[in-house]
Amino acid sequence: LSNFTVIVCKAAVAWEPNKPLKMEEIQVAPPQADEVRIKIVATAVCHSDLYHLLENRNTDGFPTVLGHEAAGVVESVGEGVTEFQPGDKVIPVFLSQCGECRFCKSPKTNQCVTAWTRIHQDLMASVESRLSCNGKRLHQFMGTSTFSEYTVVHQTAVAKIDPNAPLDKVCLIGCGISTGYGAAVNTAKVEPGSTCAVFGLGAVGLAAVMGCKSAGAERIIAVDIIADKFEKAKVFGATDFVNPKDHDRPINQVLADMTSGGVDYSIECAGKVEVMRSALESCVGSWGVSVIVGWTDVCDVAVRPGQLVAGRTWKGSVFGGKVGIPGMVQAYLDKKLKLDEFITHKMTLDQVNDAIDLMKQCKCIRTVLTVCQQ
Repeated sequence: LSNFTVIVCKAAVAWEPNKPLKMEEIQVAPPQADEVRIKIVATAVCHSDLYHLLENRNTDGFPTVLGHEAAGVVESVGEGVTEFQPGDKVIPVFLSQCGECRFCKSPKTNQCVTAWTRIHQDLMASVESRLSCNGKRLHQFMGTSTFSEYTVVHQTAVAKIDPNAPLDKVCLIGCGISTGYGAAVNTAKVEPGSTCAVFGLGAVGLAAVMGCKSAGAERIIAVDIIADKFEKAKVFGATDFVNPKDHDRPINQVLADMTSGGVDYSIECAGKVEVMRSALESCVGSWGVSVIVGWTDVCDVAVRPGQLVAGRTWKGSVFGGKVGIPGMVQAYLDKKLKLDEFITHKMTLDQVNDAIDLMKQCKCIRTVLTVCQQ
């Protein structure tokens, strides 16, 4: 039986930081109790993969198999798994949901008491790993490791999706699109007729623009230092574009002049602490809501108390709140959610270093890698 067999397959291994990934033959152990082994059909490259490879200062997080934005098919299941069976189309998720704890039962959050006990946050890797190469244990990045033909994840970190869903498109829902869209709709709670600003127009920022549009925002100001990105932002609903490089004064002052005092909602998707502060200061002082979405953990973020006491709200969002992955997939199938427009490049897993270079050079929105045939 396959669920008792070690699978030998290809994976892109990050042996050390700041070095190209290396295609290796790895061993994927059978799923243990409550685990699911998945054949990865498609995976995308997300900036969080680059963050760990290039910016995270903890070298103990290597060797690792990166990748966390993917879709695939269940290959086998471990003991006690009843919700999934071989052949199911699924999306692995880096933020698991036990469904039982007080956080999971609350509509206020997508955090889970047990989820982070399975992840070494400083290593950005799961406590357990079923992956190895030549006898050496490989970390499983964020518990997923989708730059591999096969991976093993806990059943609470798997979402079953519509069998008609095209995996090379809906893989984006596994991180970036849900993160940005949900930050606007669930975390900021953008209201109809409002004015919004989105800082950083990568896939997450563009998804935030799409979320603002879906929520009924009247004006959506896209902010980025790369002018070429505005045409893409317009596709998702942006009405204005501001390039901070075109101005000799702080961007918050520029936006304040454009909006009679500041935007109602600002969403930071750049992962830069100075942009987080600018986004906060760009929303109206009396009721503005600013959401931090971009991930970084190497610098403190600072702001003067006066920026908050008059009534601004500053909050964070991980994975878009309770977006509901199966529902997002259905929205795409119903043509209520854009995905195809995010995909600028298609490659295969063995071209992953080229895909990483494209993202480093800001020459792509999302590159989708074909991993296995369905």
